[in-house]
Amino acid sequence: MIITELLEKHARLQGSNIALVEVNPSEERDRAVTWEDFNLIESANPDAPYRRELSWAEFDRRANRFANLLLSRGMKKGDKVAVLLMNCLEWLPVYFGILKAGCIAVPMNFRYSSDEIKYCLELADVDVLVFGPEFVSRMDAISNDIPGVRMLFYVGHDGPDYSEDCIHFMSFCSTSAPPVELSEDDYAAIYFSSGTTGFPKAILHNHRSLISSCMTEQNHHGQKSDDVFLCIPPLYHTGAKMHWFGSLLSGSRAVLLRGVKPEWILRTVTEEKCTIVWLLVPWAQDILDAIDDGRVDLSKYRLDQWRLMHIGAQPVPPSLIHRWKKVFPHHAYDTNYGLSESIGPGCVHLGVENEHKVGAIGKAGYLWETKIVDEKGETVSRGDVGELAVKGPGVMLCYYKNPEASAEVLHDGWLFTGDMAREDEDGFIYLVDRKKDVIITGGENLYPVQIEDFLRSCDKIKDVAVIGLPDERLGEIAAAIIDLKEGVSATEGEIDAFCMELPRYKRPRKIIFADVPRNPTGKIEKPVLRERYCGGSLVEAQTTK
Repeated sequence: MIITELLEKHARLQGSNIALVEVNPSEERDRAVTWEDFNLIESANPDAPYRRELSWAEFDRRANRFANLLLSRGMKKGDKVAVLLMNCLEWLPVYFGILKAGCIAVPMNFRYSSDEIKYCLELADVDVLVFGPEFVSRMDAISNDIPGVRMLFYVGHDGPDYSEDCIHFMSFCSTSAPPVELSEDDYAAIYFSSGTTGFPKAILHNHRSLISSCMTEQNHHGQKSDDVFLCIPPLYHTGAKMHWFGSLLSGSRAVLLRGVKPEWILRTVTEEKCTIVWLLVPWAQDILDAIDDGRVDLSKYRLDQWRLMHIGAQPVPPSLIHRWKKVFPHHAYDTNYGLSESIGPGCVHLGVENEHKVGAIGKAGYLWETKIVDEKGETVSRGDVGELAVKGPGVMLCYYKNPEASAEVLHDGWLFTGDMAREDEDGFIYLVDRKKDVIITGGENLYPVQIEDFLRSCDKIKDVAVIGLPDERLGEIAAAIIDLKEGVSATEGEIDAFCMELPRYKRPRKIIFADVPRNPTGKIEKPVLRERYCGGSLVEAQTTK
């Protein structure tokens, strides 16, 4: 099966039902585009969020229009079309239109600078770029320096001179599905790695990967037709989109929330009757902090229908989940592990029935296999630390145009993840750390995630990252960059005293009070921290935030 067939089925069988809702509660409501067939609902209350919704039938029609626009411009099967949009109702119809045309979708990170946009367009051999108003200034800087890109489509009003009005030209195109034959072996999408070791790598997937992620997600979280999924993370990332694929398979509604404030999340869950919410660690932390300090009053929200909260994209501190369950005891909890190279979340899965194993990432997900191996690729004994490898229908085909990097991580169908892990006596897998993040101090291996999890149990600490700093005697020492909760003060001595429960060799030798940078998917940007604190003199520690 091809994933576009699911969209067509829902358009045929429940076309008038709502598929997607966009909610924008911010003050910046000057949205640049509204398709004429959207049901636009604006409240007379100026404090109400800006809201749009899209039916399954119109979703499919818009995807067909964009597919036919691409074909009318000479695009052919296998050509690449990049998407540079913020989360909005236009995003997914454009994505599915690309697939329906037989082209390869290339979602792009909305935080990319002009240089990174140019780099990724060239790396992926992009033929067409679709971009929105938020990116005009960045595109201005490179529009005359991307010769491989044949067309620039603008999704909005009054676009720059070097672009074409996407919505205007779509209006002349047929709403019927284009006659393009697709198979599961055809190339479907290129996603980009997080770029934690420099500029990102291009990750090539076929249609089999996409449909397998639908089945894995729906098997794990049991989406039914009456569920409502709240999607907050960016759609360019495999995590957000592949969690939404469970809604696509079940034909259930999804809500795209443009904002992460705790009160916005809880208000949207209430008003849209959301039943499933996927959060990143910082957002869950912010919600709990807002409840604790009185900024959020839970009695003002209707949350009874909210059945599942799940977290992924990064190591999850057990202390956070224990705290969450005290506030929301009726929520089922789950975590999924995955990489863009494994088509996003789910290759390892905890399962809602395994809350007693909070801290583990779980076992092999539906349709997946796992193993933990040593440096020779041999399976390690249970309990020993090694590199996690996964195998399944969602493993990437390769790093596009990078056979050397592909050969490093792909071995006989197995994807070597670069994550260090161990397996307990019950077969549950625990992440230890990224292979490249391991700190070697005096001949001992330190795994920063273990130290970070411990430090997060301190009630003064909002977030923490542990990195290695050069040391002449020990090679490296562990440094903890600590982000304190709002209005809280602490000293290095207090943190040192708290760490006395750790074995001596695991205690951080340096404490730095500063913000902890994270990327849009919630991962700590440790290369940024290494550059900041290893490249020169350390920033003076601050004892208050």
